[in-house]
Amino acid sequence: MNGSGGSGTVAASALARRIDGGSSRAVATSISRLVTSGELAPGTRLPTVRALAKALGVSPTTVNQAWQTLGRAGVLETRGRNGTHVRPEPGRRGPQRYRRMNAGPGPLTLDLSLGTPDPDLLPDLGPALAHVAGRPLPQGYLVDPVLPELAERLRDRWPFPPGHLSVVDGAMDALDRLTALTVRLGDVVLVEEAAFPPVLDLLDTVGAEVVPVAMDDEGMVPDALRAALARRPVAVYVQPRAHNPLGVSVTEARAAALAKLLEPTGAWVFEDDHAGDISTSALVSVGRRLPARTVLVQSFSKSFGPDLRLAAVGGPEDLVGELVARRLLGAGWSSRLLQGVLLELLADPTTAETLARARHAYAARRRDLSDALAAADVATTGGDGINLWVEVVDEQAAAYRLAAAGIGVAVGSPFVPGRPLRHDHIRVTSGLLRDDVDRVAKLVAEAAAPPSPRTRAW
Repeated sequence: MNGSGGSGTVAASALARRIDGGSSRAVATSISRLVTSGELAPGTRLPTVRALAKALGVSPTTVNQAWQTLGRAGVLETRGRNGTHVRPEPGRRGPQRYRRMNAGPGPLTLDLSLGTPDPDLLPDLGPALAHVAGRPLPQGYLVDPVLPELAERLRDRWPFPPGHLSVVDGAMDALDRLTALTVRLGDVVLVEEAAFPPVLDLLDTVGAEVVPVAMDDEGMVPDALRAALARRPVAVYVQPRAHNPLGVSVTEARAAALAKLLEPTGAWVFEDDHAGDISTSALVSVGRRLPARTVLVQSFSKSFGPDLRLAAVGGPEDLVGELVARRLLGAGWSSRLLQGVLLELLADPTTAETLARARHAYAARRRDLSDALAAADVATTGGDGINLWVEVVDEQAAAYRLAAAGIGVAVGSPFVPGRPLRHDHIRVTSGLLRDDVDRVAKLVAEAAAPPSPRTRAW
């Protein structure tokens, strides 16, 4: 597409003629389509916000919102005084937030930035692998993707009757597939005011408009959710227990209040139960009250081991059934060998005892570190999970000071989807802190304080 602006530039009048509609979503969708088709080539300079707004007969705010949506999706980039251009490789952004989580120099003697379980608290997979390896498993490409015995056991532990249930390659695989089926460029989605960075990266990649909802000790704040629902979101992403990073678990009363607000809307509710059986809180699902619009994802990575790479996804027949059907065009199913291992573990009383010990150990480690920090007047949130959300004066300074002492932590800003929180934070994986709590708490407390003023050079 060429306009009067010269080679590599498109004129506002020419671009306006190819835009279908006057809303910010229509502008974003139309331009995205032109980029995908090649009519707007990589590197093309677009007209200014005011020029395009005038050509379309809309407010500059409308065009600016479209530009922001396309920027988050990786379609456009702003080059200061050189204007806004089509990105050379639109949409290929990758896990930007995920890469920013860790700050500070190495080497580390204790890495508490990982968010992963303690290997010593995981069940032993050896006996289950040996048992499964000795029995036949389904071999067909078009047979049920889930072992029937595993599907039956998963249904028994589901908090609401799922219309359809399947097994995929981890929680992020499930959320990726659900997002691809429901969220389009410019759609509004709601997330908690602090959320898992890969989920935020995923939503940025598809060009969603992410709206954060304030949290308290029981989950999303009803008044905040009510206000956000006025934006007409297509989906709401929540962590029902052991929230990463806040450590919050949704209560029955709060789930009822949220379900009441969500019921009149058409929004999907995607629940990511990432901690699973190592959480000390019971699983409270909005799906008990909104089963027709709730999809629950139960991960087994934190409780049974990250390399098991399995998560169950259950919810309405139409959406989960479509997920399963689309998957047949690619991966087809998750390893039935690993499904057999999971089935063995779920049925094994020894595994249940191991998980109970892990729950107790993680709760004690979290409590010990939280109490030690509280004694040093350092604020933390929540009471469940393997991570601790710690308030600091300057997250980058705190992370670097701890790294200099050999301790790795995750900086807080990649977890924050929109407006900045009132305070900086770091996330500390307390679940990996086996001993030396007092020393680590002392170092974290020192790092949480304001950095020492530098000597002024004259």
